[in-house]
Amino acid sequence: MIRTSVIPSIASGATRVLTLDCITEGLATQGWSVTPQFASADLVRALGEEARTLLDAGAMRPAGVGTGQSARIEPSVRGDQILWLDPLTATPSQWECLVGFEALRQTLNRELQLGLFEFEGHFAAYLPGASYGRHRDLPACSQSRVVSCVLYLNHDWCAEDGGQLRLYLDESGEENHRDVFPQGGTLVSFLSQRFWHEVLPATRSRLSLTGWFRRRA
Repeated sequence: MIRTSVIPSIASGATRVLTLDCITEGLATQGWSVTPQFASADLVRALGEEARTLLDAGAMRPAGVGTGQSARIEPSVRGDQILWLDPLTATPSQWECLVGFEALRQTLNRELQLGLFEFEGHFAAYLPGASYGRHRDLPACSQSRVVSCVLYLNHDWCAEDGGQLRLYLDESGEENHRDVFPQGGTLVSFLSQRFWHEVLPATRSRLSLTGWFRRRA
């Protein structure tokens, strides 16, 4: 778990401020935001290399579904492998990313009064063919996750590769949705308790840094 309260904030340039404001406006008006180039190409490359190295070394483990005694591994439902990040052992690249999320947390709290106090996140890797069925980011007996964030770490992704995040925009059915391809540097943010979503299978390995801004339960 990442507790960004221990991460110092940094001064942001005009471009970064505009980016954070656009994310905030998207969450306020429609509940979701897609932000290309949230992270620089150099940072995406470094994080992607770290994720691939961890995956190849066997440091990632299959992600489960459910919590507590109901927790289980169901590859047909959820096929990603994950490794939770720890700010106390973060690499320079991970630290830089966490500082960016801290700036976003502060902006969301200032503009939307969401009461966010921490970010928790992990590397996620989907091998070719793996997917994650339709779900919401609501662990059992907890309403603490407020904003979901997915930062993609993939290089030169194209539509033929698949692997879209499918975000369902209402409860009327599966027709009204937005598909986002996992192009490196793109950040997808959405209200955790509102939107159903799924990860479609890809023809190549798909990497991301996925996490949640939380409020105290």
